Amino acid sequence: MQIQLNNSLLNDYRVKFSLKPRVKSQFVSQLKRFRLTAFGLVTCLAVSSCTTMPNQEASLIGKDWPSFGRDYTNQRLSPLTQINQQNVKDLALAWQFKSGVSASFQATPIVTNGVMYVALPYNHVVALDAKTGKELWRYKHERKANWKMCCGPANRGLAVSDGQVFIGTVDARLIALDAKSGAKLWDIDVADDTAMTENTSSLSKADAKRGKEMYGGTGVGVAMAPVVYHGKVIVGITGVGYGLHLDTPTLGAPLGAVVGVDGRYGRPGFLAAYDVKNGHRVWQFDTIPAQGWEGDFVETTSDGISLNRDIAAEKANVKNNKEAWRYGGGSAWSTPAIDTKTNTLYFGTGNPSPQMNDISRPGDNLYTVSLVALDTETGKIKWHYQQVPHDVWGYDLASPPVLFDYKTQGKTIAAVGQASKTGWYYVNDRVTGTLLMKSDAFVPQKNLFAKATKEGTILYPGILGGSNWSPSALDESKQISYVAGIHSPIKYTLVEEPAKDGAPAIRYASSEPTKDPRWGVLSAIDLTSGKMRWQVKTEQPLMGGLLATSSDLLFMGEGNGNFNAYSSNTGEVLWQTKVDAGVNAPPISYEIDGVQYVAVVAGGNSIFGFAAGDNVMVYALGKR
Repeated sequence: MQIQLNNSLLNDYRVKFSLKPRVKSQFVSQLKRFRLTAFGLVTCLAVSSCTTMPNQEASLIGKDWPSFGRDYTNQRLSPLTQINQQNVKDLALAWQFKSGVSASFQATPIVTNGVMYVALPYNHVVALDAKTGKELWRYKHERKANWKMCCGPANRGLAVSDGQVFIGTVDARLIALDAKSGAKLWDIDVADDTAMTENTSSLSKADAKRGKEMYGGTGVGVAMAPVVYHGKVIVGITGVGYGLHLDTPTLGAPLGAVVGVDGRYGRPGFLAAYDVKNGHRVWQFDTIPAQGWEGDFVETTSDGISLNRDIAAEKANVKNNKEAWRYGGGSAWSTPAIDTKTNTLYFGTGNPSPQMNDISRPGDNLYTVSLVALDTETGKIKWHYQQVPHDVWGYDLASPPVLFDYKTQGKTIAAVGQASKTGWYYVNDRVTGTLLMKSDAFVPQKNLFAKATKEGTILYPGILGGSNWSPSALDESKQISYVAGIHSPIKYTLVEEPAKDGAPAIRYASSEPTKDPRWGVLSAIDLTSGKMRWQVKTEQPLMGGLLATSSDLLFMGEGNGNFNAYSSNTGEVLWQTKVDAGVNAPPISYEIDGVQYVAVVAGGNSIFGFAAGDNVMVYALGKR
């Protein structure tokens, strides 16, 4: 029996054992008596350099959920096996916490050293006893006055490291709190609110006759859960892919119309790293380059699908839009994955700006709608893979990338996977960015990459995506990715109105859901073949994310309040409970004092009309 140490051990304090999962679980449980300090010394001897190690007694990190994706791979696979297919039917509520903040709730709780840290809507933070749910402290965030929120009050989560809790905010700040008390340690501005650079009153007048109200679309904020690596806390901004939202969604209704306005709107997005000690910016990567943003004017995707572009017209239009990059968009939506062996960071970028309207932005609009690889120490780009050049449909890379060893044709390749809004799962080479595999579609597809028309063009997936921001889960040993999908037909309409009554002529594109049936699809994708191992249809689109465990279980919530456990082998529902709000956040699992818990926040999602709430729900086996 040999313990194998690798470079990632330095940063997430995990151990890899050359044992089968169930044997490994038994072995880990026998190591409980060892102090983590001694474990840390072994780690430092095994690698070339060390970062800060915790000096308090604690369980091995496999029992915690210390970061957004559990570790830097973002695989969201818990090694815990106490809850299994045979006893999952006995899961019962261990404790419930009501935060008092009822709104769209998307956060992944962080659990470390017996404490659960939760990012609440509007960027409030609570620390709870992870065994009992008792509130230990609370931080109340005071937003800047008159700051326009990009995308509602929801936040994807926190990072906890070096005795600090880090949160990015809806008003584009990065804040560090003391992990023991919740006291603010530092507070910096990440960006100013400059997403809108021209007046949109003409659009307001044009839409007044439609009886619609505008909201959102102009704010800059931070939605992603930060990640901490080598003394740096890394976050990106959202809200820069400019588009107006019309109509506030009602209960049971999806997102209202989104309008892409022709003109000088938006700004470049970025991902940046800040010193954990003081918030000093170490590096910044702009998602829109000042030079070369036009790209190669490609006519197809990298795998040969036509993008229906008028390349000649775009090239002729460059002379009128030489500074389109200044308004270029490219939000950073999802928490990066990090390859600790090569110090490479992987993240996805959002749509170009203006959203859905390409008159003022010819070219490929680099690096939007791309998977981007950066050097973690400098922020320099290593490569990019653009899934959809010159996007006019809103096909952001929203779901977090996932790192794994890809098995193909007898070879093992370091790879990065991503569940896309186009409805395919992509696998790229981590070193070069080369596309290794694109799966079969995991949701229905129709008229993909068709342009908006005056009559309206219906296509799917559309702006809501095949898979949206929901994190996928991945079982490397099985070479299977589990993806939460959406089927929601969208109508894209081109609107051109002449100048009238003193108002200038306007041209814009809008996207809005049709009245066709919509639903969700949970898929198990064979990464070797790209085929579906199995699929389960749900009555509502899936928005929230997944948890897989080494005991062949898969956990996922639904907008109707169902929280489910599935067999990851077959998709069979093995357990279900009901919550009084939409369960639209990613579950986690952790262990304290020999008891495995499964936790999820439940507060709905206003974009999809799922009922709001303020719940932190934690389950454990009711019979032992």
